[in-house]
Amino acid sequence: MFARIISVTLGLSICALQAGAQERAVGERIDAYLEPYLQSGNFSGAVLAKENGKIVFAKACGFADRERKVPNTMETRFHVASVSMQFTAVAVLRLVDEGKLSLDTRVGEFIPGSKGAEKITVRDLLTERSGLPDINNLPDYNDILQQHQTPASLVAKIEGQPLLFEPGTKYLHEEHSAYNLLALIVEKKTGLPFASAVEKLVFQFAALQASGIDDDSNAMEAKIALGYQPEGVYGITRAAAIHWSGKTGNASVFTTVGDETKWVEALFGGQLLSSVARDAMLDTSLEVGYGWFKRVNRRLGETAYSMSGRAPGFASFVLYLPREKMSVTVFSNIYSSSTSTIGYDIAAILRGLPYETFHPSDPPPSAAELKTSTGTFQFGADFYQSTAQLEVVADGQGLSLRWPGGSVSPLIPVSPDQFVDRSYWEQVRIERDSAGKPTGLAYGSFHGSAVLSKP
Repeated sequence: MFARIISVTLGLSICALQAGAQERAVGERIDAYLEPYLQSGNFSGAVLAKENGKIVFAKACGFADRERKVPNTMETRFHVASVSMQFTAVAVLRLVDEGKLSLDTRVGEFIPGSKGAEKITVRDLLTERSGLPDINNLPDYNDILQQHQTPASLVAKIEGQPLLFEPGTKYLHEEHSAYNLLALIVEKKTGLPFASAVEKLVFQFAALQASGIDDDSNAMEAKIALGYQPEGVYGITRAAAIHWSGKTGNASVFTTVGDETKWVEALFGGQLLSSVARDAMLDTSLEVGYGWFKRVNRRLGETAYSMSGRAPGFASFVLYLPREKMSVTVFSNIYSSSTSTIGYDIAAILRGLPYETFHPSDPPPSAAELKTSTGTFQFGADFYQSTAQLEVVADGQGLSLRWPGGSVSPLIPVSPDQFVDRSYWEQVRIERDSAGKPTGLAYGSFHGSAVLSKP
């Protein structure tokens, strides 16, 4: 650990560590690993790890309500964003098991105004290969989240738009609209509102007593943690309120780390689905589908089933490793992608594998030092945003990354030329020439070249 973590007044001293069955040394190592994230305001929530049916680490830290100093506990409910897709997928698969649908059922009747929708199957929706335009990319998406929605109203937002590609041919990006449409199909096939249908098909069936669908009517009763977001490099503030019904099907579930872990164990243990439906879900021939990423993880040495999510004020990550039946669940009520890094590193610690700790620069760079890192950098067609230009800008005592479209990622300094993108938790490195002038920007595995300023 570094000598002094950057001081942030967050009240994160309220933590509850439950030793469980893990060896003390491993628990202390994970606890020490988490501390910089907690003290720097980049994690607040709960972690639960199990191996072969035994709890090896469990911890809740930070506040569910910072203003009222209400601590997070192992019973705190969190919005889990895209992890919600797992529950929608199993609701659909249970209808398949009941003979009310098949994976090859065509869904054009549910979105008749879109040309080519008659080619889309339930399987295409579940594996996010439908070709539907994505609701999250609509210019008025933020306005959509400020009003109550239903599956039908969400599907109507994209109806009539052309498909992006031939259904079933490829995976382009996370298809939020596909899971809005699956929610509508669940309603039509059950005759129930989506929240009630999932309660019956999934939560009651799996005995998940702390889980539910936020349809805008039950957030106060459910006592869900309040959501927060990073403010600048070191600050934190309340996240903007949204109508979670605007994310029905793809991101409207709330649950606890305990319920999620119970869910994962039952799902992979074959207790919830027929063997045919379960095999479809676990099939690794497609790396994405049914609310999971399914790919070989070289670091961990086996096929890993994982899912992450972010939505205003919240971030989530769940990992399952079949060999030792290991699950790691990380929920946070701070909007930061650090949960994925934390989850994989905890799995590595439990496996006795190498891992890196988070070391914020102490002391932070001066304003003059940060100014030497500014510039505009051109990325290639394979970047997250094709051929994007990213601008590194200095603002006061901080450095930020400005994306096309205007979104800004604060950069946490960890060394003179090394940073962490606080929004997406990606490594960022400034490359310089012999005179110290920036010539390139490494963003994760991608590289951008400095754009020369015009004379």
